[in-house]
Amino acid sequence: MNTSTYALHDSATMLRRDLRHSLRYPMMAIGGLLVPVFLLLLFVGVFGSTLRAGLGAAAPAGGHYIDYLAPGILVITAGASAAPTAINVCIDMNEGIVARFRTMAITRTSVLIGQVLGSLTRTLISGALVIAVAIGLGFRSSAGPVEWLAVAGLFTGLTLALTWLAIGFGLTAKTPAGANSLSLIPQFLPFISSAFVPTATMPAGVRWFAESQPFTPIINTLRGLLTGTSMGNAWIVAVAWCVVLMAIGSVWSRARYDRYEKR
Repeated sequence: MNTSTYALHDSATMLRRDLRHSLRYPMMAIGGLLVPVFLLLLFVGVFGSTLRAGLGAAAPAGGHYIDYLAPGILVITAGASAAPTAINVCIDMNEGIVARFRTMAITRTSVLIGQVLGSLTRTLISGALVIAVAIGLGFRSSAGPVEWLAVAGLFTGLTLALTWLAIGFGLTAKTPAGANSLSLIPQFLPFISSAFVPTATMPAGVRWFAESQPFTPIINTLRGLLTGTSMGNAWIVAVAWCVVLMAIGSVWSRARYDRYEKR
């Protein structure tokens, strides 16, 4: 086998290890699945009527708040995957398993690639569950096959970007608790965005922050694709943010991992 084949084989092995770890310790994986669903139920069932009244011109054509909310919950789903990934990486580093891998004849980066693929798998399942629950609550999308493919592509790109950042968090933190704390950043930023209400309804300072941070253009793009609302140039900004965050996360994670290997 050539170098590329070895790398693929080793990455697949690390993916199987990550998935088996999730089955052995299912609570973090279950939490990642249930938290977005819980938020969906909470904001539709408890706050939905009140928040729907404040949408104004931003209200979806069907008139249901779930149609406005679902794209934002999808982004929160991608953010929620950061915590288990960061914690898993930190545990591996502290328990010495990575040091053991260094003594084996495996591709060096396969350890990180396995974590990325495992997180992507879990998050795609969670995203599909969120969509299924949203449909059960009355969500109706006007998207055709091309739009759904674009939604899947953007959601995958966002998940990969946040996963690489989460790996950096896990490699940087000294303890799993610290890794969990760092991963709260991508989990809570969507709350200050267009996920629940239009940014136009926010005070000036909060509005500026909400419109300048990465998640608002991503949410607006998903909403435009799923419900047919205008998204303007938001899709360009959304794709650019995913690429930039993925580049930052992957370079940072590899640098931290290389530093560990040289110790």
